[in-house]
Amino acid sequence: MRKVSCALTIAGTDPSGGAGIQADLKTFQELKSYGMSVVTSVVSQNTTGVKGAHHLSENFLLSQLKAISEDMPVHALKTGMIANKSMMKVISEWLGEVDAPYVMDPVMVAQSGDPLIEKEDQRYLKEYLVPKTSLVTPNIPETEVLVGGEIKTEADMKEAAEVIVRDLGAGAALVKGGHLNGRAVDFLYDGKRFYEFESERIDSPNTHGTGCTYSAAITAYLSQGHALPQAVKEAKYFVTEAIRHSFHLGKGSGPTNHFALREEVFNQWL
Repeated sequence: MRKVSCALTIAGTDPSGGAGIQADLKTFQELKSYGMSVVTSVVSQNTTGVKGAHHLSENFLLSQLKAISEDMPVHALKTGMIANKSMMKVISEWLGEVDAPYVMDPVMVAQSGDPLIEKEDQRYLKEYLVPKTSLVTPNIPETEVLVGGEIKTEADMKEAAEVIVRDLGAGAALVKGGHLNGRAVDFLYDGKRFYEFESERIDSPNTHGTGCTYSAAITAYLSQGHALPQAVKEAKYFVTEAIRHSFHLGKGSGPTNHFALREEVFNQWL
C-alpha cells in the first residue's frame, strides 16, 4: 500500500482563493501531500484587502483539532492566521497531542502595515507558541514585531533570526527578505548555522498569498520527510515560480499560480 504524507493547515479562509487555507490546500495538492485543514476564522477578503472576519469559538476550534488528531495522521502542520490569545491557547495545548514538525507563518501585520492581532496576543504568541515551533517564517514587518526592532539590512535579518531561535525558543527561523531592496534572499537559521536562499527578484504586482504558499510548501516537503534546509530550498523554488507565472486576476494584488510547476503550464507560457 502506498504511504500517504499528510499535511495540516490551521488558518483563516480566503474566498478569493489566493491566500489562507485555500492557498495552503492547493499547495499541498500540487506537491503531492494529502491536505487537511482546521479553520480559525472565516475571512471576507479578496485581492484588494480584508473586508471583515468571523472568528470561530475556542470550543469549535478544539473540536476541529481533535477531529483530526483522533482519526488522521499528521506528518507536518502549519499555522497561519490565529486571531487572538484564546485561539492560541487552544492550539498550544492541542499541539501536545501530535508529534510532527510545526511551521508557523506568523500572520501579524497586514500588507498596509496595520497590525492584525493585538499587542497582548502578540506577546502570548511569542511566549507560548513560538517555542513549540520547528520553524517560524516571518517577513520583514513580522520579524520586526517578533524581535522589537527595525530590519534594514541583511545583517539585521540574520541577527533577528538568531534572536527568534535563541531568545524566543523557535526550533529554526526563516527570515524572508522580500520587503527589502536588493537581493531577494531569505536566511534560515537552525540554531547552529545559517543557510541562504536567493532567487531572482520578479517584478510582479501579483503576490497575494505568497507567505501562505511558501510556508505551506515547506510544510508539504517536511511531511514527506525532507530535511529542513532541503524543504526550504524546494519551497523557495516553488513560490518563485508561482510568482513568475502569477495571475492577473482581481482589482488588487493578484494571486500566485499554485500549479506553475506543471509541465503543461510551462509549455503554455514559454
